[in-house]
Amino acid sequence: MFGFLIKKTFFDMWDNLISIALLNLGFILVAGITIYFPVIFKSVPVLFFISLFIGFVLFFLYSGAVSGMVSQIADYSRPGFKDFLDYFKEFFPSSMLFGIMNVAMVFLFSIAFPVYSRMKSIIGPIASSLLFWLMVLWILAIQYFFPVQSRLDKSFKKIIKKMFIIVLDNPLFTIGLLISSLFIFFISAFTAFLLPGISAIFLWHNVALKLRLYKYDYLEDHPDDRRNIPWDVLLLDDKEKVGKRTLKGMIFPWKE
Repeated sequence: MFGFLIKKTFFDMWDNLISIALLNLGFILVAGITIYFPVIFKSVPVLFFISLFIGFVLFFLYSGAVSGMVSQIADYSRPGFKDFLDYFKEFFPSSMLFGIMNVAMVFLFSIAFPVYSRMKSIIGPIASSLLFWLMVLWILAIQYFFPVQSRLDKSFKKIIKKMFIIVLDNPLFTIGLLISSLFIFFISAFTAFLLPGISAIFLWHNVALKLRLYKYDYLEDHPDDRRNIPWDVLLLDDKEKVGKRTLKGMIFPWKE
């Protein structure tokens, strides 16, 4: 299943290369705003933190719209600019709450870790350990927030609940998803994040959830068969849509 996930994500990105690059340009612009304005106001602490906060929240608002766009790509559609505006408005409340929540989490972790590390009693190491694993769980779970928002639910509370259910039910798959996301992020640095870029990471997450949901559709009819998910059968339709493609055919389609 994971192998086909890689193949489908790659070809979905390749077939929509211009759209992915344009969405990545938006991320580069948002990153520029997030960095530029705090630097301007670095001598005024209040304005520094306000501009930094606005930049981070803007990143999450933009991410919500991008996730909606790439969810269409994962479903073999070609979204347009109007779709981006519709998704931005549709996901604005939940994406903004998620952005605020992440800013709060960063703030709390940055304060809590130094405080507990300075404690000389046994409470310090125990609390630090619990905080560390809570942070790991949060990092794993947030991969599903935007795909769940795009594909399953728009209620903030329900999105949070479902993303934790998914990560706890699919721990190894989620760890593999995170490692692959970090790899995409790393190789994107060589193109200044133009390609594959952050948008490709969101595409990767959306395709992952799309395919993983087949498992739950199957379990609705076969609740006692959790250890024998017939992935070859469940992925048959998507495999036919992706088709058998080669690197030569991608670059020189007229020679196929």
